[in-house]
Amino acid sequence: MSVGTEIRYGDTMAPDLGWEEELNQGWDRDAIVEEGKKLDLKFQVESEQRPHKVSFYVEKDKAEEVIKTLTEKFKERQLNAKIIYSGGLDLDVLPTGAGKGQALAYLMKKLKAEGRAPGHTLVCGDSGNDAELFTVPDVYGVIVGNAMEELLKWHSEHSGDKSHIYLAKERCAAGILEAMQHFDLQPNVSPRDQARSIGTVGEASQMTASTVAHKVVDYLLLMENWLKGGVDKSDTVFSRLKSSLAPDASYVHAFGIITNPYEEIDTIRELHGVMKEKPFCMWVDRVRVEKMSDTTYLARFDKWEKLGSRFGCAITTALLQTKADTVNGLQWKLIQETWLAGYEGSSPKSDAPKAA
Repeated sequence: MSVGTEIRYGDTMAPDLGWEEELNQGWDRDAIVEEGKKLDLKFQVESEQRPHKVSFYVEKDKAEEVIKTLTEKFKERQLNAKIIYSGGLDLDVLPTGAGKGQALAYLMKKLKAEGRAPGHTLVCGDSGNDAELFTVPDVYGVIVGNAMEELLKWHSEHSGDKSHIYLAKERCAAGILEAMQHFDLQPNVSPRDQARSIGTVGEASQMTASTVAHKVVDYLLLMENWLKGGVDKSDTVFSRLKSSLAPDASYVHAFGIITNPYEEIDTIRELHGVMKEKPFCMWVDRVRVEKMSDTTYLARFDKWEKLGSRFGCAITTALLQTKADTVNGLQWKLIQETWLAGYEGSSPKSDAPKAA
């Protein structure tokens, strides 16, 4: 985060104290602020000012002169600082050892020392301050289709092997998926775009946290397709929805009631296609899965529903268990939801369907 001056972990966004300690060495933030004020530079908004980052707005036609002057002042005062300019406006001053590339290199070294080195790493960029990421050894890189000219210029002028850097045609996240397919990094197809087999008995013995996460997404997409009439109204399809729920499962709804989803799912049968002509969709964000035992997994995710201009989001925790003779080889045992503040969904009396 913050142009590589911060590394944070998990839902609590816990800071990496070791990285902070490295950046503290020789860093004099007050002196940087002082030099910026001397040049009457315009500071960026307060949220952009971080412990190891001082950020200014500098117009493109003035950037070269400002960078030259600041660099000379930093050298005179022997300040541990470097300048990164991007977007034709943003000028960031960081400790010399900071930056997105250095932060990634530190993280990869740390994970390797802990025995948790990733099998593959993909870096993604769209502006000049991302350039350092592509210089880290042993990574794949993608410059997305909506990248700024400054990053494309860096790429064209960069000498040496660039076979690990892919220039995507697609924009944003679609460009990242395009690169994952180019480098054959699996999985690389959105669950929405995957052909799904209806009614196939799963292989519980092959479960991993990653496959469980995909089955969570796949189940909710099947629910969306049922409500929108995107799948056949058949016993085969509906059995996939129902058999994925344990008969004794519990569902703690965000609006405060507790039901048995295995029994409740029967009310969904007659709602097939109810959202067919409506601007309705469901999706999940931040899926995190932990293996609790050989047969149980704990999944956390944000479940979103959109109907027209209305959004609802339930922060969801679910306990799932493997069961070899069921569709997908997995059953939902417990589901607990709380509303995300500001995105409270419909009440139990609403006409909108309630999807497990």
